[in-house]
Amino acid sequence: MRMDDFPAGSVWLVGAGPGDPDLLTRKAERLIAAADIVFHDALVGPDILALIPDATERASVGKRSGRHSKDQATIDGLIVAAARAGRRVVRLKGGDPSIFGRSTEEIDACRAAGVPVRICPGITAASAAAASGTISLTLRGLARRLTLVTAHLREGEALSLDWSALAAPDAMLAVYMGRAAAPVIARQLVAAGMPPETPVMIAVNVSLPNERLLTGRLDALSFLTRTIGDKDPALLLIGDAIGARRADGALAPEVSEVSAFNAD
Repeated sequence: MRMDDFPAGSVWLVGAGPGDPDLLTRKAERLIAAADIVFHDALVGPDILALIPDATERASVGKRSGRHSKDQATIDGLIVAAARAGRRVVRLKGGDPSIFGRSTEEIDACRAAGVPVRICPGITAASAAAASGTISLTLRGLARRLTLVTAHLREGEALSLDWSALAAPDAMLAVYMGRAAAPVIARQLVAAGMPPETPVMIAVNVSLPNERLLTGRLDALSFLTRTIGDKDPALLLIGDAIGARRADGALAPEVSEVSAFNAD
């Protein structure tokens, strides 16, 4: 095993992907096996945590909506302290560390302390959802751009996005942590000019055995999100490319269509 890129006293921010351990990169698995301590998010599932060697210390520093176990400054401090103690530190994050993963704060904290830090990318939820649904996030003539946004907000903060840009007819939109804001998202996109019949997909527990994929129309988004639990991670995909069919005209397997239903 190569250890020259993971010396003692250094940190790797490692993407755990969407949850299926088979979607981990080989490098991620190698770094997890070589770590002295792994700080992991709440969304990192048991099958991936099972890859951590028994002799390796593990610490849950997970943050989920409404249930923050540790604030970001505390997490930064724990990572830096472990590295300064001469340990090989893996900070294991769901998805890709650089996509809504708060990686900048942890990188800055390490650099300020003189701790070497690097990133190992992971498969992000939007890519995994598209794979599960057998759709493309980009499609000639329908989706010339892909926009990733997050709808996660601080308590009391209003969702403020460039709705006109997001409603562009040639765009595919992926909304992370968008379940609670689904009614606002649908209403604002329609007001900005996106057709109410625009196809949407809600991907729940992407890549896991209990994965669910729901498809419907934009004007049914609020209703669709109310059919899923409020604890399961969900991603919203919005765009005409979702409605593209295979050559035989069939939907991808395990995808259930829901007719338009405006339940706001």
